[in-house]
Amino acid sequence: MDMIGIQTKICWTVTRGEGLSSIESCEGLGDPACFYVAVIFILNGLMMALFFIYGTYLSGSRLGGLVTVLCFFFNHGECTRVMWTPPLRESFSYPFLVLQMLLVTHILRATKLYRGSLIALCISNIFFMLPWQFAQFVLLTQIASLFAVYVVGYIDTYKLRKIIYIHMISLALCFVLMFGNSMLLTSYYASSLVIIWGMLALKPHFVKINVSELSLWIIQGCLWLFGTIILKYLTSRIFGIADDAHIGNLLTSKFFSYKDFDTLLYTCAAEFDFMEKETPLRYTKTLLLPAVLVVFIAIVRKIISDMWSILAKQQTHIRFDLVYHALQLLAYTALGILIMRLKLFLTPHMCVMASLICSRQLFGWLFCKVHPGAVVFAVLAAMSIQGSANLQTQWNIVGEFSNLPQEELIEWIKYSTKPDAVFAGAMPTMASVKLSALRPVVNHPHYEDAGLRARTKIVYSMYSRKAAEEVKQELIKLKVNYYILEESWCIRRSKPGCSMPEIWDVEDPANAGKTPLCNLLVKESKPHFTTVFQNSVYKVLEVIKE
Repeated sequence: MDMIGIQTKICWTVTRGEGLSSIESCEGLGDPACFYVAVIFILNGLMMALFFIYGTYLSGSRLGGLVTVLCFFFNHGECTRVMWTPPLRESFSYPFLVLQMLLVTHILRATKLYRGSLIALCISNIFFMLPWQFAQFVLLTQIASLFAVYVVGYIDTYKLRKIIYIHMISLALCFVLMFGNSMLLTSYYASSLVIIWGMLALKPHFVKINVSELSLWIIQGCLWLFGTIILKYLTSRIFGIADDAHIGNLLTSKFFSYKDFDTLLYTCAAEFDFMEKETPLRYTKTLLLPAVLVVFIAIVRKIISDMWSILAKQQTHIRFDLVYHALQLLAYTALGILIMRLKLFLTPHMCVMASLICSRQLFGWLFCKVHPGAVVFAVLAAMSIQGSANLQTQWNIVGEFSNLPQEELIEWIKYSTKPDAVFAGAMPTMASVKLSALRPVVNHPHYEDAGLRARTKIVYSMYSRKAAEEVKQELIKLKVNYYILEESWCIRRSKPGCSMPEIWDVEDPANAGKTPLCNLLVKESKPHFTTVFQNSVYKVLEVIKE
């Protein structure tokens, strides 16, 4: 395949042996799959250059950029999943968050706001939010951190108002570009923007309140918190939107004993459980955690000193952007502890914060006695002891993907079912059926939609203890023709209470104690279903319609 005289695609016929058919294997940017993965790797490769610029700009030293990049590589397994699962939405989204935070840092530091910086911030917001709906929760933590910086007097009303306007504009544009995704307009992020905008408009009235400065901070903080929650609740009720209700339930389950079907699907997966106890230990071995703690303590000491200056109406001494980054670190730490997957925000931010060991504002007293380069290279040398071992471990992981049972399933679907045949089953399998066999599916892994969650719950009732007739009737209502049953989903258990039948016992206690339906159907599918395909992993059941 040639484009303007350049070969973009090369294909081979691969003989696999062992009775398997030959397949065509292609590489090059002309192949859609290769193009897709290459773009992700290029984007994340460019992100490393962005991290260098970020660390350099924040610390005021090129050594800071070097520290950020090396810390990222020394802790690579804790920073990203792009090397294992390139197609994730976060792989497209996260590089633009790095750019966005760099722009916020520049805007906070600048004495004068330029239109170009604000436009760039708007564009980076859009590119961060478009691929990944979870982005709104990350931006909520940013807005909260910036508001806290404003409340204590580090940034003025004019600058925060401009930032809020840019966030509002980018949110509105994302709403349009997502074809009217109402979840954005009823989110905590949107509610927070409106509340802060209102509080900025009412600032003259806050100034007239005859209370101490500290009391005023507390009043504004409470107004923001409760105002955001109330406005979010009201907008969700008015518009009848429950797409992000599972996120609130998930957070509730972290602090209380609340359980339901959706939260258990999340919390039973390791990546949505609390942070592993080994993670802080791994941070410590590479000296990332000690370095960040030293930086954080240095910032906190200056903030405490500044608090007295602010209360006494005197000039502050620490840079505003450092205060913001310290607060953002606390927010990411909370997210990472509550949900292990979100350490992918925490670890890179720790790498950026580590660059501040080169900051003369924080450690000028030390650099007057010792050359900065000597200190930094000594720290990097100590980090590299475990860091180089971590890199070698990453490089030693070499393999290839092979899933013959799923290949057999997809081939059977392609050649043995009608193009309009509707399938149901486990969400990851349905994604493969949709993408590789081009068949309609009733559920898939996009779980941020209330209707889809409801359909998935019906589909997963095959792994409950309900009667086969009841489950069949629900599948018929969804117009399902074939159900792909996986026995492993019936028996696997990541931890106590986390097998599918046990999850259903919480949701459907009336049937607790009965034999799971999936166990019965593995042995005999009739009279409600007919087995039309079976291999070592998958069993395809045709729904018998009356």
